[in-house]
Amino acid sequence: MSTKDWIEKDYYKVLGVSKDAKPDEIKKAFRKLARENHPDQNQNDPQAEQRFKDISEANSVLSDEKKRKEYDDARSLFGGGGFRFPGGGPGPSMEDLFRNAGGPGGNAAGGNISDLFGNLFGGTSTRRTTGTTRGPRRGQDIEGEATIEFTDAVEGVTVTMQTVSDEACAACSGTGAKSGTLPRVCGTCQGSGMETSTSGGVFAVSEPCHECRGRGLIVEQPCPVCGGSGRGRSTKSMQVRIPAGVTDGQRIRIKGKGGAGENGGAPGDLYVLVHVRPHKLFGRKGDNLTLTVPVTFTEAALGAEVSVPTLGGQRVTLKIGPGTPNGRTFRVRGKGVHKPDGSTGDLLVTVEVQVPNQLNDTAKEALESFAAALGDFDPRSSLYS
Repeated sequence: MSTKDWIEKDYYKVLGVSKDAKPDEIKKAFRKLARENHPDQNQNDPQAEQRFKDISEANSVLSDEKKRKEYDDARSLFGGGGFRFPGGGPGPSMEDLFRNAGGPGGNAAGGNISDLFGNLFGGTSTRRTTGTTRGPRRGQDIEGEATIEFTDAVEGVTVTMQTVSDEACAACSGTGAKSGTLPRVCGTCQGSGMETSTSGGVFAVSEPCHECRGRGLIVEQPCPVCGGSGRGRSTKSMQVRIPAGVTDGQRIRIKGKGGAGENGGAPGDLYVLVHVRPHKLFGRKGDNLTLTVPVTFTEAALGAEVSVPTLGGQRVTLKIGPGTPNGRTFRVRGKGVHKPDGSTGDLLVTVEVQVPNQLNDTAKEALESFAAALGDFDPRSSLYS
C-alpha cells in the first residue's frame, strides 16, 4: 500500500466511523459492511466486490494500532493537500508530489515517505533517475469470513474458503504486454521506476518516472485482458485451518495466503474473521465450557450421582453432595476447550433444582410429612434478624 493511498483515501469514511472511533466500533462497522458487500453475497457485482476490497483495506489499517497511528500521522502532515516549509512558504501540492504516480490501469506506484523525501536538501535544478532497480513488492493482504460450529471452534477444523485478490494477469503472465510481445526497459529511469526532480536547487523529490509511470517498463502493445497493468483479479478456493480454541469474532492470520507479490516479492497474508454458531446445550467462558444440569429436589437435598454429557459425546458421573443449593457449580477437569499449549480447560456444571408442576396425592402427603418433620425451620429468618 503506497503513501499516496494513505494520504488520498479516507479509511474512516469508508467504514463510516469517526476519527476517534474505538477499536470495538471499527470492528463492528467492518463486520457489518463486510457481510453486506461480500462477493459470495453479491455475485457478478463488480461494484460490491470493489467496496469489499476497500472495506478490507480500511480495516487492515485502522484495526492495527501501529498502522493506524502511521496513517493518522501521514494524513495530519498532508491533510490540506500540501504542506508548509520553515518560514511559512507553501510547499508543492499533493498533485505535484504524486504527479504521474498512477500506473497502467490506475494502480499507484508503491513508495514511502523516504522515497518522497530522498535527497531533501541536496541537489540541483535537474531531473535525474535513481541508480537502482525496483525491488520486490509484497502482495496485498486479503480478508475472508468463515462460519463454523461450536464444536469445531473448540476442537479446531479445516474449512474451504473462496478468496478474491490481485495477482499476475494470466493472459500476459504479469508482463502487461500483448501475447507474443514483450515490454522494454524504460530508457528514462533505466528500469528503476523512479526519478528525482529538484526545485531551485533546494528541494529534491523522488517520484515515479513520468515516462513509464513507475513500472520501469514500457508496454508498447498492451495486453487486451488487463489493459497493460499486468494484474488481474483471481478467485480461488483454499483449505484453511482454524485452530482449536478460536472464539466468535476472532480474526485469524494465515501467513502467505494473501495476494501474490510482484518482482519476486512475498505473498500477502489472509485474515479470516471467524463466526461461531451457538450450541444448544453448552456455553463457553474463556477456556472452560459451561453446562446447566437440572436435578430434583430430593437429589439436591439427599445427595446423588447424576450422569451429565460432555461436548465430545461421552458421559461423566457428577457427585452431588447432600444439601446442594440451587445454582451451585461443579468442575469436571479436562473436559473444556483445547489450549494452544496442549492442555485443556474444564467443564463447569451448574445444577438447577427443578420443582414439579403437579403432585399426586401420595407425593403431597409425603411433602406435608416432610414439612412437619422440619418443625420450626424458617429459611427467611435471616431477613428479619
